[in-house]
Amino acid sequence: MHIVLHEPEIPPNTGNIIRLAANIGAELHLIHPLGFELDDRRLRRAGLDYHEFARVREWADFEAWRTAHPDARVLAATRHGSTRYDRIVYRADDALLFGCETRGLPQIRRDTAEARVVLPMQPGNRSLNLANSVAVIAFEAWRQLGFIGAAGAD
Repeated sequence: MHIVLHEPEIPPNTGNIIRLAANIGAELHLIHPLGFELDDRRLRRAGLDYHEFARVREWADFEAWRTAHPDARVLAATRHGSTRYDRIVYRADDALLFGCETRGLPQIRRDTAEARVVLPMQPGNRSLNLANSVAVIAFEAWRQLGFIGAAGAD
């Protein structure tokens, strides 16, 4: 599974997602520009010592990532989504695409995704924390895939 962060801005969110990716065996892709340096102490603190276990790749832009992963099905997480996250049938090669914390995903990324995935929220609320959103959707995908590679998955 691929977790793709489009122009993330807040180091602790990305650090938490690094830890999550390491724990579920997902590859994390960071699309530039980033709102921080990868050696940012806040990012390292949030990721604790999981950086060595995570597969993190950086990309100059979304097009570079897409060229390298032409067969991945892109599922864009957005409050403008039309398919609830638990109603998707996830595949092992899916790319879960998330926008930056302040702007979300650009319209072009939402429009070109194979599906727009939404997390239900109370009326009037705009969004959830990025790391929380990634965790909810990624764990549902991993659950559907039988917790591939997990200890204690029985």
